[in-house]
Amino acid sequence: MDVAPLLEGLRAGRRAQMARAITLVESTAPRHREAARELLTALAADAAGRAPAVRVGISGVPGVGKSTFIESLGGLLTAAGHKVGVLAVDPSSVRTGGSVLGDKTRMATLSAHPNAFIRPSPSAGTLGGVARATTQAMSVLEAGGYDVVLVETVGVGQSEVTVAGMVDTFLFLTLARTGDQLQGIKKGILELADVIAVNKADPSDPAREQEARVAARDLAGALRMVRGHAEWAPPVVTCSGLTGARVDEVWEQVLMHRAHLGDDGIARKRAEQQLEFTWALVRDELDQRLRHNAAVKAVSAEVRAGVLAGELTAPLAADRLLAAYDAE
Repeated sequence: MDVAPLLEGLRAGRRAQMARAITLVESTAPRHREAARELLTALAADAAGRAPAVRVGISGVPGVGKSTFIESLGGLLTAAGHKVGVLAVDPSSVRTGGSVLGDKTRMATLSAHPNAFIRPSPSAGTLGGVARATTQAMSVLEAGGYDVVLVETVGVGQSEVTVAGMVDTFLFLTLARTGDQLQGIKKGILELADVIAVNKADPSDPAREQEARVAARDLAGALRMVRGHAEWAPPVVTCSGLTGARVDEVWEQVLMHRAHLGDDGIARKRAEQQLEFTWALVRDELDQRLRHNAAVKAVSAEVRAGVLAGELTAPLAADRLLAAYDAE
């Protein structure tokens, strides 16, 4: 694959080349990996003299209104002159490997805006797939001139830890009536969040808005128990993604967190993320090599039969597979 036209198109901000470049870096095909490395190396050189884009991860339980909130926030940002890139990570089927990739249809207005680019991306069935594809897709968007990159995650789970490790600010969306302070602590997500917003606080519905305020107060109390006297105290605000009410206040809190980090803090955080990303790539590559290794394939059927028949324990089966890999 010729990388030069992709680079030229990215630098010119052409959407077609941007989509192709993201497809390239997301690909797991061995023939595409060399071209992807060449592309990303060139993009890293371009980024050296450019102000870093604002990277925000957005998470929340299914039904919290992430897509609606992102459309509202994206509209606010594009109206202010920003170019907004959205990466909507969609869970891949563990059986077929397929993904619905339907998040873009929920952001019909934003997806039609010339200064917005929405890309649904499969999680590739593994956290390593999320780390590799999403991190590299962010670099492509930033090379295309997008100064705000929003990453919508698949829901609350281990993937949130992965996404929180690749953005500057991690925004957690929640709802009223989802549990008390103790439940909030048990979710564990509060340990990752930099900003928390209680969504669906519609000013036209006073009862719902009051519920949201109570939930925000409870979460603030839970945060004091979880975080203690941490240097940054995550603010808890209320908003309505559907109506746009106080969405601007949520964004102000994101910018305040960014200001708290400072330029040096952001640079240090991204350097640490690159180191962790390095190991994620190593783990992903080793997994691929193990699965496609000829010696492993030769014994895999026998090992599978032994495990299913109860003749082999999982540790012994794993040892046999690894021994076959090491022997070759």
